[in-house]
Amino acid sequence: MNFEMKELPRQQSERVRDQRIERVVELVSPAEILEDLSLGSKREDAVVDHRAEVKSVLDRKDDRLLVVVGPCSVHDPEAAMDYAQQLADRASELRDDLCVAMRVYFEKPRTTTGWKGLINDPHLDGSRDVNVGLHTARRLLLEVTDLGLAIGCEFLDPITPQYISDVVAWGAIGARTTESQIHRQLASGLSMPVGFKNGTAGSVKLAVDTVRAAAAPHAFAGVDVSGTPAILYTEGNPDCHVILRGGKGTPNYGPDTVSETLSQLRDAGLAERVVIDASHDNSGKDHERQPTVVSEIADQIADRDGAIVGVMMESFLVGGRQDLESDEPLVYGQSITDACMDWDNTVLTLDRLASAVRKRREAG
Repeated sequence: MNFEMKELPRQQSERVRDQRIERVVELVSPAEILEDLSLGSKREDAVVDHRAEVKSVLDRKDDRLLVVVGPCSVHDPEAAMDYAQQLADRASELRDDLCVAMRVYFEKPRTTTGWKGLINDPHLDGSRDVNVGLHTARRLLLEVTDLGLAIGCEFLDPITPQYISDVVAWGAIGARTTESQIHRQLASGLSMPVGFKNGTAGSVKLAVDTVRAAAAPHAFAGVDVSGTPAILYTEGNPDCHVILRGGKGTPNYGPDTVSETLSQLRDAGLAERVVIDASHDNSGKDHERQPTVVSEIADQIADRDGAIVGVMMESFLVGGRQDLESDEPLVYGQSITDACMDWDNTVLTLDRLASAVRKRREAG
């Protein structure tokens, strides 16, 4: 497939349009990428099975725990595949207790500026070659699926799902976009369970309201698989849920907050279930605190708290983070966005969660 950045001519008077547009480049259609990197029947079966497993855990018909774990945001597909291979092996060993999905995030929402993710800037140099980014992202998803791993992915741009969502088993909407009507509409039409994080200020009610909104039908402007502008009519997504991630430096993973969240869900007529993010404000954005947070969550799970249906963790091969703008060569397998746990600590936390599930099961 030719990914030359083909500039399009401007049709309208430049006196009143595109005054601040540097250039317009043709966007490859979803259909072209889907044809070039086809899912295929075997992978399709795998995605369907992964989605069914995730849904069963969320519905509490499967007493395992959903664990979404992986890099904050993928910047190096080779390192991501190294991580995926190790995670696939560990997930297979723990599959009786854990339903593991690899966190494969390609879009990074920024508070101000910075690298916006592999899709937006795959070469890490500010060239913003989105067509190559879309192709690279989809290829990585297919390779991870071939390892037998379910995939978790955050959706930020409302058009991007047309290129990659058919490979995703579990979706997330971030804290900065949970309140967005566009993302509520988007989630209402996605074909997998979707989690909404509480707002950056810590409001859980915001996420509860969003789960209600995403369960309803919507109509909104978007593109179809051919890339043609279209009105998308959705049926609503009943598999949405709240993710607790803390807010303004304050954690919200403790028993009291979990109980209050379940009460709000009950009052709203929604399923009483939560997923807890062990990073972000729940760990004070300190990757070295994540194992401690996970251990405390595991204690709640072991104490027969079946409403905690999932845990999220940020993890990579090498702990911590590094600056993309540094003069030093990038460290292989270390995050360039949020700091992550290293692999050894990841193994320990996975084992700790699996043990908690067994204790909960034994306690009835």
